[in-house]
Amino acid sequence: MKVQIPPFKSQGIKSKLVPWIKDALPSSIKGRWIEPFMGTGVVGFNLAAQKALMCDSNPYLIKFYNELNEGTITGKIARDYLEKEGATLESRGEEHYYYIRDRFNEQKNVLDFLFLNRSGFNGMIRFNRKGGFNIPFCKKESRFSKSYVTKIVNQIDRISEILNEKEFEFKCQKFEDTIKESKAGDIIYCDPPYIARHSDYYNEWDENEENALFTALSNSKAMFMLSTWHHNKYRRNEYLESLWSEYNVLTKEHFYHVGGSQNNRNTMIEALVTNYTVPKEKLLENKAVLVE
Repeated sequence: MKVQIPPFKSQGIKSKLVPWIKDALPSSIKGRWIEPFMGTGVVGFNLAAQKALMCDSNPYLIKFYNELNEGTITGKIARDYLEKEGATLESRGEEHYYYIRDRFNEQKNVLDFLFLNRSGFNGMIRFNRKGGFNIPFCKKESRFSKSYVTKIVNQIDRISEILNEKEFEFKCQKFEDTIKESKAGDIIYCDPPYIARHSDYYNEWDENEENALFTALSNSKAMFMLSTWHHNKYRRNEYLESLWSEYNVLTKEHFYHVGGSQNNRNTMIEALVTNYTVPKEKLLENKAVLVE
């Protein structure tokens, strides 16, 4: 299937896993698509039916998509911004990156957040304990070439088309509050920070959060899918046995481009936990064709 890539990058993005997740969906979804951890939004933008509730603890992602949904941000506005700031980055170098980073941490402009996301080190999203974005520069002064800006703008325009065709609602709230909004007939897709793995996102994730997520999903009347990790060559995800063993667990080998050096980038066995049965014949070798 062709997978539409959203404008934000993130380590652990599920772009190449979207066809696998699609094959594991229930045959009939009558309610809303609900995501308590939307992140880049790549899964929901590609798989949600007519109505979707997309939530996250990162207020800047939510603000960006709300403004895109309302028309406050458009592809043209983003192009004008990225061409201007990209040209300044090329002439002033990393000094301008850190100027934009300081400006964003003070003013919270979501176009500044987009700029930082696309020119920061390794596509990481990370905030310090005071809520300040703290990813260093990627060391590429000519980052925003004409073709690169066009690529980002095309991604924004395609997501905008999806938002115009369907009914998407975006909220910044706790995952427990999002799951409480679910009803029978809905499908909840969860992609939280992976327990016992390095987290570079807006909030940390530990055993307390994993237990709270288990309780919230177990109490919901909706169907759910949970993305997590199963094992790599070093260790296994112990929580699949201690918490999630009563549910169905599907696995697939996946390679994550995570880490500053090639030695830190390894294959992982991805897990998909569901509270409904997925017929084996549905899990086809459906590869993703990424539309960037």
